[in-house]
Amino acid sequence: MTWSEMQPLLTQGTFDTLYMVLWSALVTVLGGLPIGILLVLTDKGGLLQSRPVNKVLGVIVNMGRSLPFIILLIFLIPVTTAIVGTFIGPTAMIVPLAIGAIPFFARLVETAVREVDHGLIEAVESMGGGIPTLVGKVLLPQALPSLIAAVTTTVITLIGYSAMAGAVGGEGLGSKAITYGFQRFETGFMVATVVVLIVLVTVIQLIGDGVVRLLARRGRTA
Repeated sequence: MTWSEMQPLLTQGTFDTLYMVLWSALVTVLGGLPIGILLVLTDKGGLLQSRPVNKVLGVIVNMGRSLPFIILLIFLIPVTTAIVGTFIGPTAMIVPLAIGAIPFFARLVETAVREVDHGLIEAVESMGGGIPTLVGKVLLPQALPSLIAAVTTTVITLIGYSAMAGAVGGEGLGSKAITYGFQRFETGFMVATVVVLIVLVTVIQLIGDGVVRLLARRGRTA
């Protein structure tokens, strides 16, 4: 396969991969952020302390994290079809990608929020601050660098998930690698796909690290 033949396939595969990953990352953040915060708030000593709620959330998150993504992908085919109308294509893959990543991201959020200085939390509580004040004024701003690092890690994980999604009609670089690289024995195309994936991961990691350093620098000078 020549470069002129590979280029449009790689371009389309990259576009489909970014489309799946960015949309599923948005859904993951919207779903995983509140779950991660609730895991902290409902734990012992939290403003919403509730052992039953905390245990249920913990079990759900652990179950979601323990399932291999390829199995979850197949298991969710009926759910994906019910929501999107099909289980094939990049739009359909957003559903299992997000569902698979939300528990992973929620645990990262929990870890980031727990790193916030407990003295600041106690100060807000002593002044009568409620949940919105605690979350909006203390937990999220103080944990922001760690949260950005968590988002970066999650996006990179989603890129790996999206490659696996290619095995069941998810399009993207994974699908192109299977169809043109593996099934047609085009080693050159397979290598090119791997290089593109490495570049994507590297760029995203550099951007994430840059934002984290910028926020940390601002925090020291504030």
